[in-house]
Amino acid sequence: MDPVSLTFFRGRFRRLYRAQLLTYLLPTKVQLPEAEMLVDDYDQFDEKQDVAIISPDDSVDESELEPLADDFESMKARVLPEVPDQETESEVVFTWKIENWRSMNKKEHGPVFECGGHPWKILFFPFGNNVDFASFYLEHGYEDKQPEDWYACVQFALVLWNPSDPSVHIQHTANHRFNADEGDWGFTRFAEIRKLFAGQWEGRDRPMVENNTANVTAYVRIVKDPTGVLWHNFVNYDSKKETGMVGLKNQGATCYLNSLLQSLYFTNAFRKAVYQIPTEHEAERSNSAYTLQRLFYQLQTSNTAVSTQELTVSFGWETKHIFEQQDVQELSRILMERMEERMKGTQAENALAKLFVGKMKTYISCINVDFESSRIEDFWDIQLNVSGNKNLDESFRDYVQVETMDGENKYYAEGHQYQDAKKGVIFESFPQILHLQLKRFEYDINRDAMMKVNDRYEFPEFFDAAPYLSDDADKSEPYVYHLHGVLVHSGDFNAGHYYAFLKPTKDGHFYKFDDDRVTRATMKEALEENFGGDYASIPNGNSGVRNPYTRTLSTKRSMSAYMLVYIRQTRLSAVLPEVLEEDVPPHLERNIAQERAAAERKRKEQKEQHLYLQVIVVTDGNFKAHQGFDLATLEPETGNAASPKVYRLLRTTNIGEFLKTIAEDIGCNVQYLRPWVMVNRQNKTVRPDQPLMDSKMTMEEAYNKYGTKNSHFRVFVEMAETTEDGNPVWPDAQTAAASDAPILIFLKHFDAESQTLRGAGHIYTRKLEKVQNLAFPILQMMNWPPGTDLKLHEEIKHSMIEPMKPKTTLLQAEIQDGDIICFQKTLSDKENTAIAQTGGYLDTREFYDYLLNRISVKFLPKIAQDSEAESFDLMLSKKMSYDQFAAKVAEQLKADPTHIRFSTVNATTSKPKGVVKRNINSTLQQILTPQYSAYGNNNQRNDALYFEVLEISLNELETKKNLKITWLSEGITKEETFDILVAKNGNIADCLPTLQKKANIDDDTVQNIRVYEAHGGKVYKELHEGYSVASVNEFVTLYAERIPEEDLKLEGGERDINVIHFDKEPNKPHGVPFKFIVRPGELFKDTKERLSKRTGIKGKQFEKIKFAVVQRSSYSKPIYLNDDDMLSEIATDKEDLLGLDHVNKTRNFWNKGDSIFIR
Repeated sequence: MDPVSLTFFRGRFRRLYRAQLLTYLLPTKVQLPEAEMLVDDYDQFDEKQDVAIISPDDSVDESELEPLADDFESMKARVLPEVPDQETESEVVFTWKIENWRSMNKKEHGPVFECGGHPWKILFFPFGNNVDFASFYLEHGYEDKQPEDWYACVQFALVLWNPSDPSVHIQHTANHRFNADEGDWGFTRFAEIRKLFAGQWEGRDRPMVENNTANVTAYVRIVKDPTGVLWHNFVNYDSKKETGMVGLKNQGATCYLNSLLQSLYFTNAFRKAVYQIPTEHEAERSNSAYTLQRLFYQLQTSNTAVSTQELTVSFGWETKHIFEQQDVQELSRILMERMEERMKGTQAENALAKLFVGKMKTYISCINVDFESSRIEDFWDIQLNVSGNKNLDESFRDYVQVETMDGENKYYAEGHQYQDAKKGVIFESFPQILHLQLKRFEYDINRDAMMKVNDRYEFPEFFDAAPYLSDDADKSEPYVYHLHGVLVHSGDFNAGHYYAFLKPTKDGHFYKFDDDRVTRATMKEALEENFGGDYASIPNGNSGVRNPYTRTLSTKRSMSAYMLVYIRQTRLSAVLPEVLEEDVPPHLERNIAQERAAAERKRKEQKEQHLYLQVIVVTDGNFKAHQGFDLATLEPETGNAASPKVYRLLRTTNIGEFLKTIAEDIGCNVQYLRPWVMVNRQNKTVRPDQPLMDSKMTMEEAYNKYGTKNSHFRVFVEMAETTEDGNPVWPDAQTAAASDAPILIFLKHFDAESQTLRGAGHIYTRKLEKVQNLAFPILQMMNWPPGTDLKLHEEIKHSMIEPMKPKTTLLQAEIQDGDIICFQKTLSDKENTAIAQTGGYLDTREFYDYLLNRISVKFLPKIAQDSEAESFDLMLSKKMSYDQFAAKVAEQLKADPTHIRFSTVNATTSKPKGVVKRNINSTLQQILTPQYSAYGNNNQRNDALYFEVLEISLNELETKKNLKITWLSEGITKEETFDILVAKNGNIADCLPTLQKKANIDDDTVQNIRVYEAHGGKVYKELHEGYSVASVNEFVTLYAERIPEEDLKLEGGERDINVIHFDKEPNKPHGVPFKFIVRPGELFKDTKERLSKRTGIKGKQFEKIKFAVVQRSSYSKPIYLNDDDMLSEIATDKEDLLGLDHVNKTRNFWNKGDSIFIR
């Protein structure tokens, strides 16, 4: 059925029609460029619910509840209800009587009326705004330009009604932020024209438009906008202009980082402390202290959102870390630690501890005797339970609650035997800045997953922490704290977004920092809306509110506070001082000012780029400094004498003016200079081709005529030789025949002794000269004695270096302008032998081949703690054999090349990938870029290798087996893994001397060491000293431990049992398995004491462990033990295991590849 036909039904069917017609009635902005023009895209509308909201009619009979249209007060209450939490600034009701409807123009305006000091009028399209519906809009009434930055937040309704029967009416409502760009808003499909003129309006006896007349009443309410962003669409929103502050750009999933950084930035004392870190001599982008200073200064001075990319790069983060959300508390602690390290020995030392560190006491106090065991520790933040607590005070009471140790759980007090005692935590002092981490994410045992706790949890603006201090604490100064920041998470554990509400000044307002956007916030937005819990009301009768990140419906708020920042009220001025210009390190301000100026110049250059031409100028100086192919390194490189200079010249500059610029730059007379255009030859070389003789020709004309398209304009500037009186000498090409014209030749010298190939200069010679005649100018140029033997080669292209025949002419050798001839001395056999012994090249062609195949390889120490060597780079040839490049590395390390082992580098993780096997037939290129297998790319870096200097040669290593042995020095709580080399025909006893040396084990301990195999989290077997290492499987884990004394002194009936760790199910083992002695008749409460001593696990961590016997016969059903049980009576089979059931802390709930770090 056509929805339009539903208008003829009464009651709830008519309500259904209106609900279906809702999409036709959404408010829209009029877009008419001219008075008589209709909009083509009339049916498009704004879907932002926070910008314009339609209120549908109630689903009850209108005849009973709807007021008459001329009862303006009742109708206003109906169509314009009060909006919670919004204060009315002004409101008005205005009625426009529409007459002669059918005779009106396509577009009409009603009379201007005033509301809130602004003029308003109704915009009306009697025949529809390009639709078959009458269109009504509300628009501002300013005739000319609106006041600067004008806007108004308006809640309005338009009611069309029959003056003769006010019960016949139709209305629509909307909210909108009117401004200069959106000066009108309303309803393109207000009512269907055909129905307006029909004899009956929705079952009533009269039409809506009767006698061509109708009334339209505008109900307009202007509401106050305390935050400045009510119903804002944020198009062209300027945070700096509106709030004076800027946000941080989100790199991918760094909103959690942004919220923390903004919190720390607006903790002014922290910002000043960071500024005090001396970084002038370490002003590098790899220095996290310097990049944090830069970030803070940019937040302080920038007009736009600031990028955190510099900072994350200095942290050592890669792209994968940018797209992983991390734990904010962990990040905060690591960042504090790094800054503390940087502050040591400076004026900022201990600055952070004074701000953020408090003290708490963990105690066990006997009830009946005067005995207390306690320990006072520093804390930087406090983790509070949300689950089970309604507010901050309840969480603190939960934190300091006292546990009574009595009955079977009595405390053993030294000198007093077992005593009833109280156990708990109490605070000795709170810091000036209190960071409270709310545990919104918890492990759900039923779902076996981390879940977000969305329970309602209240926190106040002012918080008194004094009740949670010990009786002995110094309370001379109040411990009342003022809320400074609320860091919020919206979403669930798997998807969400972070932002922060912060109060930058002690007496100011809260602001919302949502990545790159900063907006003013109300106290309710900062506090109550982040308590979590159920929504107060759910609109439109829905079953819940849709979470924008998970796309699921929920009755609970997805946004809730996860971190609170409180500042001690008496220290507000000290913690939030004004950050002055003199607080900023001068070098920081200077460096950023220079960078901004450079960026502005670059922006200006890009804007004017079409007016300029970039000219790359190669000089004799570049040629003489260059070691490589062609004349110079054609890519500009700062600080490289072989790199040409780039000139940015107006395209209208002529050749003469260009030469004057060059002359001034290099400090010579312009008459000594002549430019040659350089071209790309077909053999892919770049050489000078012809001189630019017309000084009046513009650079653009020269480029268009002689330059290479789609490339920079490259010019070689020749400097002439001079006569005795200082005049330049140029070859006279006019006096010679074309076949014997002078040609420009560039000469390179290969010095075999120094292994260099550099430009010597250029000469002019005739085409008919013989090649052998080049010896004279070469000897003269090099100041070598006559008769010195030379070898000449032509550098035709990179891969073609050909010897020249002495008796041929240059014409016959096809030598032309810009060609390069390389010469070298002929050396004696003795000199050649000496060069060869150092691995040098004897022949020009060999050295050119090295240049063609050279590659810069980075060598990294594989085991940094075992080697003092740092990483270094070597320029090597891809054709080098294994032994050749090993010799070069050995020379750098001053080590024996036979003792150096290499490993490839994983391109993703930069960690060692695989050991390179020595093969005399392998080349460096084959090692760095091996052939891809049938399974795809091997993901290996082609420019780096790890190295390690071994104690034995590679040949000897072939006779050894490498065992990884994990040494357990403190029960099972500390693991150290070592690589132990042992002869392939050796045994376990042969491993112990090396293990003793690497793990620093004393002589007495090494006599009682037990080595055992483990696999799948279980002890597999114990390896006696004579056990052959050849039998050790590479897939098992080897553990070594000091044999406990009770194992060495077994008494009657005692035996050992294998112990495993598991997480709720025995088939989920983890941790270090071990052996343990079972004593007959021993109660398990006593067994637990021995287990605590045996494992090294104590305190709360040990108390969280549940103990069970895992029997082979019922493997999946562990038998949990009570203190009264006896292990010896339950674990009776030799295959039974003792299981420790506790959470596997190595489980990766956050789906992160690596834990967070800052280098």
